[in-house]
Amino acid sequence: MKRWIAIGAALTLGLAACSDPSAAPEAGSGAVTWADPTAKLDGVKLVIWAAQNSNTVPTSVVDAFQQATGATVEVVTVPDPYEQSVQTKVATGDKPDLAFWQPTASMLTAINARTNLQPLTDAPWLSSLDPALKDITGLLDGTRYAALVTSPAVEGVYYNKEVFAAQGITATPKNFDEMITLARSLKAAGVTPFHEMGADRWATQWWVQIQLADAARAGLWDRINSGQAKFTDPDVVRTIETYDGLIREGLFNSDIKTARFEDQGTALLDGKAAMVVQVNSFFGQLQAKADTATLDERIGFFPISPSGNVGTFIPDQSNALVAFKTGDAQREAAARQLLAYWMGPGYQAFITDRNTVSLETAVPSPAGVPKALLDVHAALPTAVGSMQALAVANPDLYINLADMIAGTMTPQQVAAATQDQFVQLAKAAGYLK
Repeated sequence: MKRWIAIGAALTLGLAACSDPSAAPEAGSGAVTWADPTAKLDGVKLVIWAAQNSNTVPTSVVDAFQQATGATVEVVTVPDPYEQSVQTKVATGDKPDLAFWQPTASMLTAINARTNLQPLTDAPWLSSLDPALKDITGLLDGTRYAALVTSPAVEGVYYNKEVFAAQGITATPKNFDEMITLARSLKAAGVTPFHEMGADRWATQWWVQIQLADAARAGLWDRINSGQAKFTDPDVVRTIETYDGLIREGLFNSDIKTARFEDQGTALLDGKAAMVVQVNSFFGQLQAKADTATLDERIGFFPISPSGNVGTFIPDQSNALVAFKTGDAQREAAARQLLAYWMGPGYQAFITDRNTVSLETAVPSPAGVPKALLDVHAALPTAVGSMQALAVANPDLYINLADMIAGTMTPQQVAAATQDQFVQLAKAAGYLK
């Protein structure tokens, strides 16, 4: 959910403590030793920070690790807004042993990874990961700081199979233009093609980012990072104008300005809308509303981009953990050991408990994982990075787009405001002069 929007003032706070990104890593940030995952840790206490939507993720694996090693592990829920709260705590010297954290370069920079985090470059489970996922995220300037534990989110289209079938639609769109053509035919038949949550705002940016997937593959975010390209360039502005035009055309729910995240799930599940452009957390909402059999019957997923069925990946804080440098060598080693247990002997039980997709080639996904989630995961090997994954800073694009939906900004103003904030944040991080 909101785990992709921790930027603005909070990111500036985190960057204020950051070192120059061009500086060499500090001494001692190289390879570390890894204990046996089940080695005894009697008397050792570890603290994991988690958000309100990730605090139950580690429950089963923490219980098993405590039984196997004798360690004590406490999961502490940090209040929302999670990323801002964590950055504030860390800036004052308050650090846990481990924390859930968005494993993107921009958010690793925001947490000042070189100074605050343990490197995980030589982690023993990396060779077990699906090769397509091993280096998809968690890296900053070539050093691994985050351990991916669940499948990263993908921006794409969730659709109601029954609505499609009722309209005689037997195949999903093969590119963005085909999707819009299909949407227009649905509208002509009296069906609401798309549902958007303008009031909760954070998902509005997916519509721009899926249109930029091909450009992202061609290096758009590298060019924006270096100042060679801007959000105000015609190709980027055009994606915002397209989104605005589709809304004005009436291809979205009539209550788009006031609709919320919860409304999206209800609308799609009940067939009141045919499609929703969203990420994995949206499916989590659907799972809370219906059982797997119902979801498999009603809900499908396809990735989309201008050129084809290309997804845009966007890992969030519930997907990964980081281990902090606390200054206590025993606890630092124990934190690494917990990660090694999690992704080693404890991994099969963990994904079974979470009923989620396996990241490791030798560990099968549980039989009860819904088909749509398997399709989301299958999109990852060919997916491209999102703004959050590849940009050095993440401006408030979603807020500006929501203001556009509300009628207080034009597409051009959205682009200009987003560019101005990006420059401010990138300069604070030392990436732009």
